[in-house]
This record gives sequence, structure tokens and C-alpha cells, in this order.
Amino acid sequence: MFTLPDLPYEYDALAPFISSDIQHLHHDKHHRTYVDTINKALEKYPEWQNKTIEELVTSLDQVPEDIRMVVRNHGGGHFNHSMFWTMMAPKKDQTPSGTLQDKLQHSFGDVKTFKEQFTQSALKVFGSGWQWLVLDGNEVALMSTPNQDTPLTSGKTPLLGLDLWEHAYYLQYYSKRPDYIEAWWNIVNWDDVARRLDASSK
Repeated sequence: MFTLPDLPYEYDALAPFISSDIQHLHHDKHHRTYVDTINKALEKYPEWQNKTIEELVTSLDQVPEDIRMVVRNHGGGHFNHSMFWTMMAPKKDQTPSGTLQDKLQHSFGDVKTFKEQFTQSALKVFGSGWQWLVLDGNEVALMSTPNQDTPLTSGKTPLLGLDLWEHAYYLQYYSKRPDYIEAWWNIVNWDDVARRLDASSK
């Protein structure tokens, strides 16, 4: 069964870009609901209870039909958010470097262009969803997913993800998604993105 991971920093550590109030709501309420709901759904299927969250979201077609949508939505929500917390860090003026920088330059020309294209793609996500940088084969690429769907289900490895559900920003930015995205770039944890790339490339 799954547990709610602790935030890897204090609730106010990402301020002023992400407020403490948002972090309490987002982590303590929304993420906890995803965890509690998928655990409840798995209670009647002991054979699925020892699966990792990665195994569940990549095997949706094999999950019992009556809980498949719960696993997709709430299992996906748990997986996405568990990564999301570590993909951010208190501001310390990080920039992509090493292999990550090389991959971004190869696919997008330069890091500035990558950020611009990521932002534009995120602004086009209708309703609730996520914007991703993924590893697709040996290249990095952009990908959007609706609701709590994860790139893993499509055979791609998520490296960086931005939560575009309104609960991720509405308390602070209201309907101004562009302002939220612009602020978020200040707290991207590029070390974590590079670590994911290195682990996925081995």
C-alpha cells in the first residue's frame, strides 16, 4: 500500500513563487486524497497491492476493470505528485548543465528556446493536466497529458513536469496561469532533472 511522501523542504521554502498555503492544500489535501483513494481501491485485490506505482500505471490494461479508472487517475496523481515535489527546490539560480544541457540544445537549439516552447505548450493545455519534458528513446521532447495521466503509460520517461491543475496555483495566481508558469521556472530543481536523465540513460 502507498504512503504520502513528506515534502523534501518546508512548506514555505518555495515562497514567494509557491506559497505555503498552496503547498499545504496541494500536498496535505490533494495528494493525500490520491493516496487514500488508490489504497482503498486496491483493498479487494491483494495481488495488486505489492505492485509499485510505476508498475500499476504502466499496466493499466491489465488492472481489474472496475478499478482501472481509479488507478489511472489517483495512481497517476500519486506518481505525478511524488515527482513534482522533488522537481522543485528553493531558489538557488540553477541552470541545466552537462548531459542535460547537451540534450536540450540538441532537441531545442538552446535552453532559452526549450523554456519558451515548454511554456507555450503548457499554456495550450486545456483544463487540468500536466506539461512534461520526457526522454523518448535517446532524445528529450515535450509532452502534455490530460488530468493525472503520466508519460510512463505512453512508454516515455518523465524528466520534468509542471502541474497545471488550478489547485496548484489558484490560491496565489488566480486564473493567471502565465504568471504561475513564469514564477515556477525560478524553482525548477535542475539537479533532480539531470539525475532522472542519468538514471534513465543507463
